[in-house]
Amino acid sequence: MSDPRIPTKAELRSAKNKTVPDVIALGLAVLFCGINPGLYTAAIGHHFGRPGNRFWPTLHLAGFTPHLFDPSEEQELLPLGFGITNVVARATLGADELTNREIIAGGKILTEKVREFEPRFLAVLGIGAYRIAFEKPKARVGLQPDTIGETRVWVLPNPSGLNAHYQGRDLVKVFRKLREAAESRG
Repeated sequence: MSDPRIPTKAELRSAKNKTVPDVIALGLAVLFCGINPGLYTAAIGHHFGRPGNRFWPTLHLAGFTPHLFDPSEEQELLPLGFGITNVVARATLGADELTNREIIAGGKILTEKVREFEPRFLAVLGIGAYRIAFEKPKARVGLQPDTIGETRVWVLPNPSGLNAHYQGRDLVKVFRKLREAAESRG
């Protein structure tokens, strides 16, 4: 019998275009926003589920969580004031399967979601996706000058293990800056 947490090849194939429910509530401190779910994540039904994705370890090392969460513990983020959504809801093998039109449409849906749930910060995980979704081609990692209503927007590097631009320590450092900003009430 196979491990129920490791999807079979058939389960991965059938996960294409599936969605993963948001982990969201009103008034969160930070709403983390991935680009879109990968097939592994969609197959297991939990955000950032693929082994090798650095989201959960980085979240813990940056001080957002009291221990290293397993993706199946994602709902435990809500009492801590954090949530997860995506720019584009549908799962793909890779974000490169998304069209710019789809990412821009996802940015509009995300903007409405942020207006509805009013987190203090929206943290978009991926500079390229942010630039396309919000039509900000010169945006850089960090706090953005624009807001969505009262929500401040922060761009973080994509925590995928495929993102070689940021090594573990550097990823933790930029996530920690967001945590410190979210903790300050100023």
